[in-house]
Amino acid sequence: MSHTTTAVPPAPATRTSAVPAPAASAPPPSPSEQAPGLPAFRVVPARRPGRIVLTIAVALVLSAVAWSFITNPRWEWGVVGSWFFAESILRGLAETLKLTVAAGVVGFGLGLMLALMRLSSSTLVSGVAWTFSWVFRSTPLLVQLLLWYNLGYLYERVVLGIPFTGVTLVDARTSDLMTPMLAAILGLGLHQAAYAAELIRGGILSVDQGQLEAASALGIPARDRSARIVLPQAMRAILPSAFNEVIGLVKGTSIVYVLAHAELFFTVQLIYGRTQEVLPMLLVATLWYVVITSALSIGQYYIERHYARGAVRTLPPTPLQRLRARLSAPRPTAQEVRA
Repeated sequence: MSHTTTAVPPAPATRTSAVPAPAASAPPPSPSEQAPGLPAFRVVPARRPGRIVLTIAVALVLSAVAWSFITNPRWEWGVVGSWFFAESILRGLAETLKLTVAAGVVGFGLGLMLALMRLSSSTLVSGVAWTFSWVFRSTPLLVQLLLWYNLGYLYERVVLGIPFTGVTLVDARTSDLMTPMLAAILGLGLHQAAYAAELIRGGILSVDQGQLEAASALGIPARDRSARIVLPQAMRAILPSAFNEVIGLVKGTSIVYVLAHAELFFTVQLIYGRTQEVLPMLLVATLWYVVITSALSIGQYYIERHYARGAVRTLPPTPLQRLRARLSAPRPTAQEVRA
């Protein structure tokens, strides 16, 4: 019996190639570490000739304006310095600040009430608020000031009391009550209220209606819905326009000079009418207005930053925080600069 044996050839050896995993965040090789034979690339910053030309032109214009202010003797900077902190100027400045605060409180307080009235479902209440805004926005501020100051011509006496009781609380001549200060506060405040009502109403309407629906579904009272949910979100839209109105109110107090009230601009007028130093005194008033509006702009930045906490995840750094970060940042070494 013959036996046949079949030889099975061995299976060929399998080739396995190891592929290295790419590095997750490997930095690009430096020119000295590149493989031989590859060209060395140099990073060149993008050229922006238009921006350079514009920067030079703006710098030249600003230098020319500053040089004109400094070297022109007709500005009389010595006179400006001598009157800038004068007692009469500071008294006028204090009156301007008092007018601004009082008229701002009246304007924005009444404006908030008018905005809520405009949003009311009552036709009468909404119509009264609309009529108020229509009348006071249609009348020039100068006319309103003169009407309030001459109110005694229309109503000789002011009598206030409790109806149907015969009890009188106030009974005085209108000319005695309507001082220039009161007429200025009423004129500026009521005029401001007409504009404040519209910008507050616009801020309230900018809040998503779903916020109110969700609050109502949770059973939150209407007062808390307005004070804790709607108004804080509406402030983000209200604040920029509101600060513009306040800055305009600061400068608008200068029109009160027609009532002979001794605010800043009227005081400056009295001084240059006596000394004939018109331009230096106008420059004194201008610089004080710039100081006030600059302080308001700084306050606006921080108040807007406060109300932005719910809108952004990380608040932007303040100018002081940016300066600290820049000063504390590590400086590059000489080797890094050469690289």
